[in-house]
Amino acid sequence: MQFTEDCIRDAAMIAFGKTTIEYQGREINFTDPFERLTIVNAIKKYAPQYSDVQLNNEKFLRAELLKYDHKAFDHSGLGALQLALFEGTAESQLWNPTYIIDYPVEVSPLARASDKNKDITERFELFIAGREIANGFSELNDAEDQAQRFHNQAKAKEAGDHEAMFYDADFIRALEYGMPPTGGCGIGIDRLVMLLTNSPSIRDVILFPHMRTEAN
Repeated sequence: MQFTEDCIRDAAMIAFGKTTIEYQGREINFTDPFERLTIVNAIKKYAPQYSDVQLNNEKFLRAELLKYDHKAFDHSGLGALQLALFEGTAESQLWNPTYIIDYPVEVSPLARASDKNKDITERFELFIAGREIANGFSELNDAEDQAQRFHNQAKAKEAGDHEAMFYDADFIRALEYGMPPTGGCGIGIDRLVMLLTNSPSIRDVILFPHMRTEAN
């Protein structure tokens, strides 16, 4: 996370000669250490009407998500429900750089589980100006654990979750040969360029954006 933070702060410094910039009429501060919040803590900060009891009650969350036009799948567990509520309440309010950490296992099928809590993973996402800018995690290199997660993902896809993954037998076979401890972070360069060029749309910075047909 520190490496990602340094890269983005340095990019602002190189582009502007300072670490405070303006995007769409609002200031973004890259100077201070980037805030780090769990999903639940982010909800409590930006939607303080929710209590700890409510945020840990699956029945309540399923009903609450209907307010945000988000119908939870029957297979969705507590972590997935909390993430959905975060996306509906807090995500758009993360203006200054903020890391969301400790993602639930059920929504992070390729990330290694934490040694301290097997229900969460060693994964983070960076948000700036209400958008995800980066996603990073320690890779899961346990073939048996990965196979079980793929099975869970396949069931979720069959149940209608289009974002769920397929079972990847080739990947499991490769893992069985062994993979050293590995991690990485993917930065959305186009979204970062949007920030640094004060562009309101990603179409303004993509070299070859999708075009509508002339009839449309």
